[in-house]
Amino acid sequence: MSYVDGFVLPVPKNNVQAYRRIAQKAGKIWKEHGALEYFECVGDDVKPGKLTSFPQSVKLKPDETVVFSWIVFKSRAHRDRVNKKVMEDPRLADMMNSKSMPFDSKRMVYGGFKTLVEL
Repeated sequence: MSYVDGFVLPVPKNNVQAYRRIAQKAGKIWKEHGALEYFECVGDDVKPGKLTSFPQSVKLKPDETVVFSWIVFKSRAHRDRVNKKVMEDPRLADMMNSKSMPFDSKRMVYGGFKTLVEL
């Protein structure tokens, strides 16, 4: 079964195109280093909940939208190898600086997940 890294983050609505450019570049690099799939999705139907929701998880502000992303790997070991190569890739150095990111990285939620069901 595959392994997935998942991310939820707030992006200012006026920065969505800048985020898209960064995501396209990053996705190509992740795939070059072995990721099986790379997805970046912008919120379309993500209403605040009463107890929990995507907007609440990132403390979404009125001028922001939620981005939901995931990267698919063969296994956790494969993920660790790929991510090590990605983090060492000089093409990502500029993007890894939190001051140059088009979103507040402190409010990003992320984690690694073992696949439970794969159809």
